[in-house]
Amino acid sequence: MLAETVCSAVSAAGLGIAAITAYRKRFLAATRIAAYSLVPVGLVMTGVVQWVSGIVFKPSVWLGFGLLGVAWLLFMTTRAVERRTGGTRKERRAAAAAQRDAVAPAASAPSLGGGRAPAAQPAAQPAAKAKAQPAPAEDFSDIEAILKKHGI
Repeated sequence: MLAETVCSAVSAAGLGIAAITAYRKRFLAATRIAAYSLVPVGLVMTGVVQWVSGIVFKPSVWLGFGLLGVAWLLFMTTRAVERRTGGTRKERRAAAAAQRDAVAPAASAPSLGGGRAPAAQPAAQPAAKAKAQPAPAEDFSDIEAILKKHGI
């Protein structure tokens, strides 16, 4: 009964403010205020206010909301911990295994070649030249170490 009286008083006050606003020739705002002020009376007439007031004054309902809050807090805490630690143990093991196993192990070796050998060179000279030159993988070892460090 008290809730219905309060809602009726709020609606009457809202309609009064809407009338003053309309008197000041702000009809669009007055219409909007009148619409908002009719909502509490509509809620009283549909029975929503009685239903809500019945829920609000029951201790079991408040305990239920408290349990929902605790459940939400537990979910959020586990998500925060999971993000901080990097996921579950299975996910970490799978990520570590994926880093160890390269998709194409030979693809990480640089594919730099000497290009075409001139036709006038004898066959023995390229073999001696290959021994004299350092391996292409040695040239890029520092770059390869950086890429491995970043997991690429």
